[in-house]
Amino acid sequence: MKAFTVRTPGGLDKLEIGDIADPGAPAPGQIRVAIHATSLNFHDFLVASGLIPTEDGRVLMSDGAGVVEAVGAGVTEFKRGDHVVSCFFPQWHNGAAFPAVSNFALTPGDGVDGFALPYVTRDANAFTHAPQGWSHTEAATITTAGLTAWRGLVVDGKLKAGDSVLVLGTGGVSISALQIAKAMGASVIVTSSSDDKLEHARALGADATINYREQENWGDKVLELTDGRGVDHVIEVGGPGTLAQSITAVRVGGHIALIGVLTGRAGEVPTAALMAKQARLQGLIVGSRRNQQDYVEALNQTGIRPIIDSTFDFEQLPEAFHLQERGGHFGKICVEW
Repeated sequence: MKAFTVRTPGGLDKLEIGDIADPGAPAPGQIRVAIHATSLNFHDFLVASGLIPTEDGRVLMSDGAGVVEAVGAGVTEFKRGDHVVSCFFPQWHNGAAFPAVSNFALTPGDGVDGFALPYVTRDANAFTHAPQGWSHTEAATITTAGLTAWRGLVVDGKLKAGDSVLVLGTGGVSISALQIAKAMGASVIVTSSSDDKLEHARALGADATINYREQENWGDKVLELTDGRGVDHVIEVGGPGTLAQSITAVRVGGHIALIGVLTGRAGEVPTAALMAKQARLQGLIVGSRRNQQDYVEALNQTGIRPIIDSTFDFEQLPEAFHLQERGGHFGKICVEW
């Protein structure tokens, strides 16, 4: 069967479709899944471009959604025909994070082969049920981006109705966070450098928007919009280049979910400002299988549907990555077959 792989040392010009062996029938505790869709995340881009080194010939993509074709002995959670979606950390079933999820050694599309291929046979615990009535393309947005937003706001942030949320940018995590927050009765401020994207965010329910190119000290603008109080939660996807402004924007005792490194992997942290705010700065990477199951149930109850910017055919995966690299998308970029 055909799979999209990356050749070392990586680079979008090093992606190729090659033949790999069919995974075969499931062993006890496993399921065989026909994969129909995946979605692009910044982590996938880092692997594909060689910024995160991986094994030569690694099958790309951390997100996978499809249909169960067969179940192995002892599997009771799934049956043939079920629609399922993959887990980012298949070994993290429940509870607090543990050392094995501090890196990507067992993460599909990085330390192990991912989902840019038509069939996989994996442990049943590497999947959850997909939301009811969703297409495979929609379901493929859950594994990384959607679950990250859910954990940042709900699992770790303890979001409640009436809270205020600051969302940086309009990528997959940020738009998922906007949708979750509004569904739970929170108010949301969104930042972007694009007025068109900010208009789209307002159409999705954003209560206020800030163009950060026009408002360099956007943390002060957030304070102005919140009558000097600051927001309860910040979905921080930028990293060192934006963290200082996020600390300015958060309320005393608030929560900053440090999710992304779009502006770099290291930098200065204004520790005095963070201490003065007595804010909780928490780094996180996606979440557990139990978190994903809870998120799927919330999606079933709220009726939220993902915002998909563009969809590409399987053979167009490199073109999809080039769109991601240009940064012109709003929401998720997906690939289906």
